[in-house]
Amino acid sequence: MAKAAKVSRKDQENRIVRYVKATRSELRKVVWPTREETINLTIIVLIVTIGMSAFLGILDFVFAQAFELIIR
Repeated sequence: MAKAAKVSRKDQENRIVRYVKATRSELRKVVWPTREETINLTIIVLIVTIGMSAFLGILDFVFAQAFELIIR
């Protein structure tokens, strides 16, 4: 029978410490957007969202009217 490998408490803590250090290291490499870039990208997302909502709303209305004509 094979014995299950036990992870000691110290090894568990070392894994957590290594994870936190690696995460911090990776976050230091991130190039964060400027305020202007964030505002511009937010505006683009809002415009696309509103446009797609309008398009899907119109499409829904057209299909609803078409199905109503078919069912009558």
